[in-house]
Amino acid sequence: MKLNELRPAKGSTKAKKRVGRGDGSGHGGTSCRGHKGQNSRSGGGVRPGFEGGQMPLTRRLPKRGFYNRFRKDIVIVNIGQLSTFPKDSVVDADALVTSGIVKGSGDGIKVLGNGSIDYPLTLRVNSISCGAREKIEASGGTIEFV
Repeated sequence: MKLNELRPAKGSTKAKKRVGRGDGSGHGGTSCRGHKGQNSRSGGGVRPGFEGGQMPLTRRLPKRGFYNRFRKDIVIVNIGQLSTFPKDSVVDADALVTSGIVKGSGDGIKVLGNGSIDYPLTLRVNSISCGAREKIEASGGTIEFV
C-alpha cells in the first residue's frame, strides 16, 4: 500500500450538504431553514451568550477585581544577584538580560537591597531603594538613573 492509495473507510465520510442550489438537490426552496421565524431570515439567529431572554450567566455572576491598563511592569533585581558581574563593570538593562538575571527590562528596573556586595559596580537603572543605594555607595559603586 502506498500513500496515494490511502482512502477513508467505506461509510465513514459523508458528502457536504449543499443548500440553496435548487429544488432538484433536495435542499432548495427554504434551504433547510423552515418557513418563518428568526432563524429563517438572513442575518437571523441570536448573539453569543443569549439565553432566550433569561438573565445571561455573564450578568448573573458577580464582577470581581480590577485590571489596571496603565500599570507599569517594573522588574525587580536584588543586590545579591549582582555578584555575577566582575569588579568595576557597568550593569544596565542589556547586561542584566544577557546574563540571564532578568528576562526583559519591562517598563523599568528597580534594584532592592536584599543581599550584599563588596566591590564597586556602576548601576544604570530606573530606580533603587534606599537600602540598596547605601550598600552600593558603601562598596564604592556609583548609580546612574536612566
